[in-house]
Amino acid sequence: MLITGNEVLEIISKYNIVVNGVFHIGAHECEELSFYNSMGLTNKDIIWIDALDSKIENAKNRGIPNVYKGVITDKDDEEVSFNVSNNNYVANNNESSSVLEFGTHSNEHPYVVYVNKIAEKSITVDTFFNRNNIDGSKYNFWNFDIQGAELMALKGAVKNIQHVNILYIEVNEKELYKKCGLIHEIDAFLEEYKFKRVLTNMTCHGWGDAIYIKEE
Repeated sequence: MLITGNEVLEIISKYNIVVNGVFHIGAHECEELSFYNSMGLTNKDIIWIDALDSKIENAKNRGIPNVYKGVITDKDDEEVSFNVSNNNYVANNNESSSVLEFGTHSNEHPYVVYVNKIAEKSITVDTFFNRNNIDGSKYNFWNFDIQGAELMALKGAVKNIQHVNILYIEVNEKELYKKCGLIHEIDAFLEEYKFKRVLTNMTCHGWGDAIYIKEE
């Protein structure tokens, strides 16, 4: 997390947000679990999604519940190739695996390459909740870290985004992934649903993290 846990807590306090559950896409190693627990949430209050079987198996072996497999986009049941990066296999590294092809990422991080492609079917956020009989109203903190596909995920979540009070999203100022949603496009989309960006932390490589809160 480029934005620290304390900064997140300050925003939650400032805007009087009561977090009742977390919906996290891009589970990776579930690194944020201890932070979510520090907010008073139990493991059962958190839903995790990842596209890679290895990440799901690792989480389940650690006893983490509510871990689901899914390639989240703005379309349901579309045949896609999920690209697996070499830094996926480096412990505690920032994973670069994505449903999108590399754009300027290859220039910014030349040591990171795709080493495998996995044939999968996509699913939207709204369909994920529906097919798994999950009540989306219980999860008002969303965290999306899916390497350029964040705007796609949001576009497939228009029914359940009404329940959200705070969003933590990876954002891009450059097209690190081909056809990825850029930060100004995410700003414009979320503005339609009464969200405003209240904190941004960018790297020198043109990507970073942002927090959006819903304006009452």
